Amino acid sequence: MMYTAEVSRNNPTMILFLVDQSGSMDEVFDPENLQPMKEPVTIDGKTYTHTADGLTKAQGLADAINKLLHNLCIRCAREEGVRSYFHVGVIGYGAQVGPAFGGSLTGRDLVPLSDVSENPARIEARKKKVPDGAGGLVELEVKFPTWFDAIAIGATPMCAAFEEAHRIVEGWIRQHPNCFPPVVINLTDGESTDGDPTSSASSLRALASSDGPVLLFNGHISSEKHTPVLFPSSAANLPDQYAKTLFEISTPLTPFMIAEANKDGIKVAEGARGYAFNADLLATLAFISVGTKQSNLR
Repeated sequence: MMYTAEVSRNNPTMILFLVDQSGSMDEVFDPENLQPMKEPVTIDGKTYTHTADGLTKAQGLADAINKLLHNLCIRCAREEGVRSYFHVGVIGYGAQVGPAFGGSLTGRDLVPLSDVSENPARIEARKKKVPDGAGGLVELEVKFPTWFDAIAIGATPMCAAFEEAHRIVEGWIRQHPNCFPPVVINLTDGESTDGDPTSSASSLRALASSDGPVLLFNGHISSEKHTPVLFPSSAANLPDQYAKTLFEISTPLTPFMIAEANKDGIKVAEGARGYAFNADLLATLAFISVGTKQSNLR
């Protein structure tokens, strides 16, 4: 049976994020204080007529991945420290394609989780609202470790990102042939600008350890007020060829991931693929969380 290999310090697995850093990622998730521009501006093929306040897609996505990295460190913490059950990478693609970690991890494409834990680029003080025990909320200051920053410039070279992922994953499998298959999560708000990604994605998905082929998940991030589509099992209700292409290049969820998604209140059927369409920030967080869960953590 595939996707059952033990994940341990002696047999770690890897998670690789491909992060769209194109100019359109500067768009605000939930815009406030809309103000008309003197002249329309076109960025990454989309025309804007107003400025707005609020968290941009690039900032929201950076927060989501930084939070996931922190949670992974907590999940893998033991008495002696954080165990490197996972090696993690973040590849940005926009004006250029390459590693997105900052600080002392700059330039590294795949990092053991223990090194990730010890080397955030910085630790920010942020405000968080928590229940006060009397039915209300109180604002507390919390520490928020940050490993990479939001960037939004350039086009969307998705094919090049998949090719870079292929290089990294191929090298990993060569060194860890019996690992739980690598998980690659591509997060984007737009269509590939360097060609149809089908071929490069297929080549990536063809890589396999003895436990099964690579898991490739694709999340389409949106600021539009539409209901997100999470983990569909069919492309029938997707609106256009671009959405259907991302669905088709996404691999099915493992049985464990399906069970975990349903446990989290996300209705997921057999045959569901690791794909999200029109995902807002909350849906993106849920998508990333499900995509990084393995059953045999030791």
